[in-house]
Amino acid sequence: MRRFAQLYAALDDTRATLVKLAAMHRYFATTPPEDAAWGLFFLLGNRLKRVIPSSRLRTWLGEATALPDRVIEESYAHVGDLGETIALLFDRDDRHEPAEDLPLHVCVERLQALQNSDETAQREFVTQQWRELPFLECLLFNKLLTGSLRVGVSAGLAARALAEHAGIDTPLMQARLMGDWKPGVENFATLLARDASSRPVSQPYPFCLASPLEDAPASLGDPADFLVEWKWDGIRGQLIRREGQTFLWSRGEELLDGRFPEIEAAAASLPDGTVLDGEVLAWNAQGVMPFAVLQKRIGRKTLGKKVLADAPVVFRAYDLIEWQGEDWRTRPLSERRDQLERLLAGADPAAALQLSDVVRAADWSDLALLRETARERGVEGLMLKRLDTAYLAGRKRGSWWKWKVGALTVDTVLLYAQSGHGRRSNLYTDYTLAVRDGEALVPVAKAYSGLTDEELNQMDRWIRAHTLEKFGPVRSVEALQVFEIAFEGIQASSRHKAGVALRFPRIARWRRDKAVADIDTLDDLKKLLPSP
Repeated sequence: MRRFAQLYAALDDTRATLVKLAAMHRYFATTPPEDAAWGLFFLLGNRLKRVIPSSRLRTWLGEATALPDRVIEESYAHVGDLGETIALLFDRDDRHEPAEDLPLHVCVERLQALQNSDETAQREFVTQQWRELPFLECLLFNKLLTGSLRVGVSAGLAARALAEHAGIDTPLMQARLMGDWKPGVENFATLLARDASSRPVSQPYPFCLASPLEDAPASLGDPADFLVEWKWDGIRGQLIRREGQTFLWSRGEELLDGRFPEIEAAAASLPDGTVLDGEVLAWNAQGVMPFAVLQKRIGRKTLGKKVLADAPVVFRAYDLIEWQGEDWRTRPLSERRDQLERLLAGADPAAALQLSDVVRAADWSDLALLRETARERGVEGLMLKRLDTAYLAGRKRGSWWKWKVGALTVDTVLLYAQSGHGRRSNLYTDYTLAVRDGEALVPVAKAYSGLTDEELNQMDRWIRAHTLEKFGPVRSVEALQVFEIAFEGIQASSRHKAGVALRFPRIARWRRDKAVADIDTLDDLKKLLPSP
């Protein structure tokens, strides 16, 4: 565990890509495979399930340190992270490092075994680790224990580091890691193998991602060089048909077995060795339905007749990345699209497997006019894909572009602030923002991004000086700071006090030029709701 704790600290201490790669290279080169496999699991963004409630951990912390509850709560509020608070309170100068390093895989096994232990055994094991582990390892142990581990690298960078360690191409490593990869010595050895061994029948490919178009589209060249499609607002997925079986994977690498039986039934007509890239959408006779309708299906494994009737779904395919068992990703998009159109030619428009439309226009000006109709069509804008490009893993600028409609915006006021995570755990960076509803202020969104580091430091100092109350790690503040927030969509929601939910809210500007009296009202916000 010591090696991974050191890696965790090294990654958290730098933003330099080459330094992060070097740290991961050292880790993979010096760590036994049984531990390296779990290290990779966490580097890929996975976490263990929380076993013990944080309230119980705080109680044990008070008992183990003999500190009053108010001291522990003040410490927690100041640090902003329970795992780090515990590690700091047990970090003493007179403590010696244990003679033996607890292997990472053993630590994971013991944490998983805690689920079946009684509270006394749980407390004894946990508090023993707190007393014995040095700071870095105690911090890592607490992050694993609470399910809050976030490692400062992307999954793509971790795959690149492992690929370089193994001496194979990064795209091949990314493909091997796709799907339900399980940490273990044999599985880890398979990742490192030089030969391109066959993949599991259900394994998807790394998704090709688009970059946001920030310049004028004319800067891209001739529009005839692009395939233009609507940017659908659904669940990106890969539909796989191999060996008489169907698999549907989300972009988040979740296997959606049984969630969308209409799509699985329609895919049974596909030839074996076919993988389609596309979008799961709520769809009826009038066309695409709001994402809120699709949400009724997300997370449900048991589907009643009413849900199936109220939220019908389709898979709109826009790329063919495997055909007749052959990987087609290196072929140009024009060839992949032609074969996809032949494959789905004559498909029933009412069926659950459809071909995504091509948007045709004479020039960029005409496309810009079509883009302005996106919201009324229930889409997010346009996708621009170069016809001569391969299907590349990840986000490679210059191949695919997303030309989205401008974000919706409202002016809000800051009500609550909470500390961030990782590098930002000592700063108040997570904001709860409100609009006016008569004389009241009603929270409508939480925003975690959009300010510069300098602005975050300024706001942190302001928040500490203008706190009204503290609720654990949360502070309520004087309602004085106005922020313009941007968001991609809005829907009615009975689960929110304001009656609305915003999609992907973030801070657009700190409006120091505005007073609270100038912020938008709840009625202003509700006017942005799509028509029923």
